[in-house]
Amino acid sequence: MPEVQARSSGLIGPNAILQLMPVLVTRLGASRADKLLQIAAISSLPDGTAMIPQEDAAYLHQTIRAHEPDRADQILQEAGEHTADYILAHRIPMIAQMILKALPAPLAARLLSRAITQHAWTFAGSGHFRAVTPWHFEISGNPLIAGERSDHPLCRWHAAVFTRLYRTLVSPKITCVEEACGATHGTGCCCFVLRRQQVAAQSSIDKLAFPVLFN
Repeated sequence: MPEVQARSSGLIGPNAILQLMPVLVTRLGASRADKLLQIAAISSLPDGTAMIPQEDAAYLHQTIRAHEPDRADQILQEAGEHTADYILAHRIPMIAQMILKALPAPLAARLLSRAITQHAWTFAGSGHFRAVTPWHFEISGNPLIAGERSDHPLCRWHAAVFTRLYRTLVSPKITCVEEACGATHGTGCCCFVLRRQQVAAQSSIDKLAFPVLFN
């Protein structure tokens, strides 16, 4: 499977911050959102036209986890969903989306994973992204959790982006689970697996369509 080293060392896409802001304001209020920006030492928001220092995004994500521990997962998940919605609206041509939706799930997943790999530098920063299979991604040296230690996976934002893209373009029953996180085991590698949600009865066609998910 393809893999890439992030092209822009120390840079990440601006949506890692921009898509957080409306969620912070809605969930916590404008005053609290501004306070978190101050704590993260972000004096002004990116304008969305260029890549941004990955440290800015990392500081904000980490500040949210540290200062809003009970709400952080939900906030980062919603921000990830908004990021995927932005990608669907502005980065993936509608004709390409129509083709992916019409294809069998295994082929659609293969094509989508290639597109994600080609643009990994926008969400992995200086990290190293690898598509192990169309259903299994890894990010080594994920900058958004740099220096953090946790007893549970932290990368809710990434998982939400992958879930929304796959649900929209491959199958509405797919979800992404971070099975291993660089913050929990010290290896520096975050492992994301796309799974089809379990239903009461699985047809033989379903099992053939998602061989990786049912092994």
